[in-house]
Amino acid sequence: MRIAQVATLFESVPPKGYGGTERIVSYLTEALVELGHEVTLFASGDSQTTARLRAGSPRSLRLDEQSVDPIADHVVLAETVFREMANYDVIHSHIDYIGFPLWRRMTTPHLTTLHGRLDIPNLVNLYREYAELPVVSISNCQRDPLPAANWIGTVYHGLPSDQYSFHEQPGKYLAFLGRISPEKRPDLALEIATRANVPLKIAAKVDKVDAAYFENTIEPLLKCPNVDYIGEINDVDKDDFLGNALALLFPIDWPEPFGLVMIEAMACGTPVIASPSGAVPEIMSSDTGYIVEGVEDAVAAVEKTRNFDRRRCRLAFEEKFTAMRMAKDYLALYDRVQSLMPKLPELVGS
Repeated sequence: MRIAQVATLFESVPPKGYGGTERIVSYLTEALVELGHEVTLFASGDSQTTARLRAGSPRSLRLDEQSVDPIADHVVLAETVFREMANYDVIHSHIDYIGFPLWRRMTTPHLTTLHGRLDIPNLVNLYREYAELPVVSISNCQRDPLPAANWIGTVYHGLPSDQYSFHEQPGKYLAFLGRISPEKRPDLALEIATRANVPLKIAAKVDKVDAAYFENTIEPLLKCPNVDYIGEINDVDKDDFLGNALALLFPIDWPEPFGLVMIEAMACGTPVIASPSGAVPEIMSSDTGYIVEGVEDAVAAVEKTRNFDRRRCRLAFEEKFTAMRMAKDYLALYDRVQSLMPKLPELVGS
């Protein structure tokens, strides 16, 4: 099958540091190539892939000081994909709704995976307008704000089975990995670690939009004993960072569509302690850690992780969250949109 994967240009594929969407696009692309498909990846020019790379920008826009209006680059990217649609059997977009005005006029089977939060009021009118376009969720709970969208499936994220190594012995610190932002609640992670009297290591990036929150709320707390702020780390560093931890703290306070860091920890055998927000109850089970209500519950869970069977975490990952499983799930959806494609022009005109 000739498949086009259309990634965002904000980060390279895979990203150099933080970047969940682009990381998943990379894992999916490489798995599809391994399965024998002819894949073209539309991404930034500094991306690395075994697929054919079509650069939508010379480098990732986050690292490009000349990039003032990144939406402009994505509009051109969508136009390029539309112009070349006849070269592909299916087009898989990861650029949200930016391509929708063109996708509804596309004669090649296509689908769009929505990677972000959807609980935004003015999205209702947008998805009502483009109600015929096939979209994929990354968790079932992600769909809740937009039940009328044309959902054709849910595909959970997956990682290469050899991306992270299994660490059988528990470590001596708690880990927090991701972004420093109010909805990720690093302040709660700090409180949990302090009350549990366990060292905390924080590996996280700070976006410009969260700079004030970091400086005013989080940075003063980093002076507490037993807190080690590492900053942003890459995939290579994640293996040791997560694998050598006692547990991953994931005390989020927002409707998280998936939570990639949870399955990264599972792949290392590291249990997760998480709040029951967003997709957490879908992704986690008793084999992978503890869903907790509040700080006291989380502190009690920290003690339980000392005797946790970490092999259960790894087995849960291997059964549910590998990149190969993800690729096969998407291939089934590619077949489905190909079968549905003759109906799409009728839907557009209705």
